Amino acid sequence: MDNTIDNTNIPQHIAIIMDGNGRWAAKRKMHPIFGHRAGVKVADQVIDMCARLGVKALTLYSFSTENWKRPKAEIDGLMNILHR
Repeated sequence: MDNTIDNTNIPQHIAIIMDGNGRWAAKRKMHPIFGHRAGVKVADQVIDMCARLGVKALTLYSFSTENWKRPKAEIDGLMNILHR
């Protein structure tokens, strides 16, 4: 597989739906908040790469209306992460 990046064909806008962090944590027998924290680390890497590549807009869809159905402690943890 060729991992080179064609700098002449960089999209102007990338949108990502952040999903699966809770499942990631559950597979590791961890509290969901640890999955969300791991997702933030990956998001930081994506943000950095997009900035270096010159992507003009990056949308991270990180909290849906469905997320309001989660336990209050998890919502509070997510909001804390998003705030930071």
